[in-house]
Amino acid sequence: MTTSVSPDHAWLRESIDLATRNVAAGGGPFGAVIVRAGAVIATGTNQVTPTLDPTAHAEVVAIRAACQAVGDFRLTGCVLVSSCEPCPLCLSAALWARVDRVVYAADRHDAAAAGFDDREFHDLFGRPRDTWSLPVRQVSTGEDHAPFTAWLSRADRVDY
Repeated sequence: MTTSVSPDHAWLRESIDLATRNVAAGGGPFGAVIVRAGAVIATGTNQVTPTLDPTAHAEVVAIRAACQAVGDFRLTGCVLVSSCEPCPLCLSAALWARVDRVVYAADRHDAAAAGFDDREFHDLFGRPRDTWSLPVRQVSTGEDHAPFTAWLSRADRVDY
């Protein structure tokens, strides 16, 4: 863990303040900011319970807002700054958004101590699927590749 003051320190404090204010407003204890060229372009707080959306994690909310702000699904040149270590969902969203890097304050163990045990999800993907509590399996229909064939035939597709 790095404890020295860095240029990211102010953004981390902002994400922590967002998270703390969100708790007072009835949301979860997570906040995130997206920074580009030294300026915050979007923020997000955990909205899972107020919106009844299990994907409305602070990082995902911030990524969605940032993409709208820049008019692109790619956030190249951006930094995702989070009050807590992103869970696998949020890390995946950051990868898909192509942020340059991720910086966080509290870690998964701090979250677990507060009742948000994402460690199970971090560990899950390292195990064989047949050991998962959620059954995930492929069933072939004979037309499995039809959407991809349609996609590849479009000359006007936007690759991502």
